Amino acid sequence: MSDPHHRHRRRHFHWGRLLLLTVFLAAAVFAGYHCLFRAPEQKQPDQEPLPKEEVPALSPEEQAAAEALRSHMERKPDFYTILLSGVDDHNGGSDTNILVAVDAANNAIYGVSIPRDTKAIINGKAHKINYAYNSGGIRLLADTVSEQLGIPVDYTVQVDLRGFEALVNAIGGVTFNVPVNMDYDDPYQGLHIHLSKGTQKLNGADALKVVRFRHNNDGTGYGSEDIGRMQTQQAFLKAVAKQVLTMSNLSKVDDFVKIFQSYVETDLTVGNLAWLGKEAISMGADAIEFSTLPNEWVSPYIYLDREATLALVNEHLNPYVEDRVSEDLNIPS
Repeated sequence: MSDPHHRHRRRHFHWGRLLLLTVFLAAAVFAGYHCLFRAPEQKQPDQEPLPKEEVPALSPEEQAAAEALRSHMERKPDFYTILLSGVDDHNGGSDTNILVAVDAANNAIYGVSIPRDTKAIINGKAHKINYAYNSGGIRLLADTVSEQLGIPVDYTVQVDLRGFEALVNAIGGVTFNVPVNMDYDDPYQGLHIHLSKGTQKLNGADALKVVRFRHNNDGTGYGSEDIGRMQTQQAFLKAVAKQVLTMSNLSKVDDFVKIFQSYVETDLTVGNLAWLGKEAISMGADAIEFSTLPNEWVSPYIYLDREATLALVNEHLNPYVEDRVSEDLNIPS
């Protein structure tokens, strides 16, 4: 069912996704030139060990079950999950959320967007998943995402979305082929987009307009509003990543550090970011992919497709050696 209010919210979601991935990549890359490299630690399931005198003797069946559980939780080497959340409403809310999997062993970075209206059970009640951030901050949101997808969230990164404009300006703008003429006005948002089709250098403000554009005032444009816009965002992300991942930008390291310090909060150490940056440089921009969790909109929630979500988790997000199974996920119907 189409919902104009839902479409209005999604407009913010998609350009925020691009911003988060770009700012994270830039921060990680340029942190590497200022500190020692240190690989992040992988998170393990929360299990409090018993004192030796309290460890009960296990039957053969219990021993087999414990070994099966241990095997099911064995982690892949150099594989990390990082939840990126963008804050731009200044009311304590997270407008955009992406779970990023960094598979350094296989030279891949994959980001999956989590729609803010996704149905979730939080504190025993049904809510939109963004309520977790509003209620308990990034930690509760990370725990909620982890529970739904059946995988750990190792680290979190919070980004003030104004950092995107600062980043594009810091690298001197981005040369990009604008795919269609863009002529759109939304006085309610104070949004005015007037850009011509063709290759041009975009500053930060114009870059935001390009990735937010859906259709012209007369209804023309991509012809497939959100699909066309997502394709443009992916192409723009590649253009930004390729420009960031060049030696010519090393002279701007101080600018990137300042942007990172001003707009980013994270539990990753600077050394962790340096290590991730080194890995990102070695992979190159072509190693980056992203998508959205498979879903269906049925007002007032977005419902995740369990089977399609499980397949995506196992293909791109699963940090464990063994595939996850349906019982590992906790997706409400």
